[in-house]
Amino acid sequence: MSYESSFSHRYKEKLMRSSNPVLSGRGFARIKGDAVGTRDLNTIEARPSSAPMSINDVVIKTAGLFAVLVTVGAFAWRANSPTLALIGFIGGFILAMVNSFSKKVRPPLVIAYAAAQGLALGTISHIYNDAYNGIVGQAVVATACAFGGVLLAYRSGKIRVTPKFSRIMMGSLIGYVIFAVATIFIGFPGGTLGLLISVGGVALASMFIVMDLDQIDKAVAAGVPQEESWRCAFGLMVTLVWLYLEVLRLISILRSND
Repeated sequence: MSYESSFSHRYKEKLMRSSNPVLSGRGFARIKGDAVGTRDLNTIEARPSSAPMSINDVVIKTAGLFAVLVTVGAFAWRANSPTLALIGFIGGFILAMVNSFSKKVRPPLVIAYAAAQGLALGTISHIYNDAYNGIVGQAVVATACAFGGVLLAYRSGKIRVTPKFSRIMMGSLIGYVIFAVATIFIGFPGGTLGLLISVGGVALASMFIVMDLDQIDKAVAAGVPQEESWRCAFGLMVTLVWLYLEVLRLISILRSND
């Protein structure tokens, strides 16, 4: 076995053990599990028409998805319709599940997810901005800064994704999801506790960006097909939308205490 083949094989094994909920499972053509994952990867490699994915592919797809989200979000902002927000939430959830667990990458469904999120976020942002004028601009800048800081820390090697790190993040996510569901019935806590929970939400979402970046690097190194860049862009968008919502809530709490 050549050095290049050995190098690629090691990264494929890492991808098979991925704990990222979007980029694992059936993601990357079911790169999960020793028997199925290895066979599917070999099948992928045998496709002569499929070029390997690059970082640029992911960047371009992500930028395009956010262009769709912002465009639809601007429409939803002007409409300010709870019905559109509900359609966006339900449609976004269904499309997120389909895109996350689908074996085959379907770009139209990924784009549809971005549009659905635009409907939901445009309306939510309008509601927040009515209550706290200028908060949306603050949240967008803060989200961009958080992403830039995490990207810099990851690229400089200050934050590394290890199996222990992944287990901690997944455990934290499960706990946070349970708490989020509970708040539907008991409401979100106020005061210092609410502030601390919001800070924790921002931190957790930021760390999942690190996991997304790590999975993208591993996918590029493993030579997955170019169309998988849609899945990577989708996963990154899911996390960034989550981060934006957490930042939006955190800023609203801080401003309500003024």
